[in-house]
Amino acid sequence: MKLYDLHTHTTFSDGVLIPAESVRRAITDGYGGMAITDHADESNYLLILENQLRFKEQFNAKSGDFKVIIGIEITHVEPDRIGELTVKARKAGADIIVVHGETIVEPVAEGTNLAAVEAGVDILAHPGLITEEEVKKGIANGVFFEISTRKGHSITNGHVAKTVLELGGELVINNDYHAPGDRVSLSQAQRILMGAGLTEQQTEKVINNNKVLFNRLYGGRK
Repeated sequence: MKLYDLHTHTTFSDGVLIPAESVRRAITDGYGGMAITDHADESNYLLILENQLRFKEQFNAKSGDFKVIIGIEITHVEPDRIGELTVKARKAGADIIVVHGETIVEPVAEGTNLAAVEAGVDILAHPGLITEEEVKKGIANGVFFEISTRKGHSITNGHVAKTVLELGGELVINNDYHAPGDRVSLSQAQRILMGAGLTEQQTEKVINNNKVLFNRLYGGRK
């Protein structure tokens, strides 16, 4: 079993590595694939996608089993703009759309979680004290909810896991990778999930969800 990281950053936002090195480190860390999802708003989403698309096409044409998908993490965008930016980014070539959810360690605008699930984004990242209403709308729109391995964002993992699982939603686990040292091993990811209250069976399903979602998005949105 291999992990697939669906939430990473490069020098095109606040990551410290260029895409090539970030991907190389994911390969040597034993991952099966990754998504590059740099922080974006209206001012920079086209710049990010144009550059990451070039990298993806060059890399995937010559790579082996390890593949890359690209997209953005919509970050600190006003809630009433999230739906429109999601549509624009997909038209511009994004394989995956992540929204920077209402983590309790940053001043994210209230209403961001709701706007993200209503927009039907792929992943709502570190959604903090997410409500049942938001989870239900996300489930209806096929949104995956993130368990984060990142310091700070991980504080509310237990609440996110409990709320999502009780309502029948789907979880993924991501590193929110910015720099060497952020990526966890498979065994550590399993421990983080179990620390959030998941059973061993639920833990394995979440790890498999990452692979399933990655393959779905790599193959093209259906």
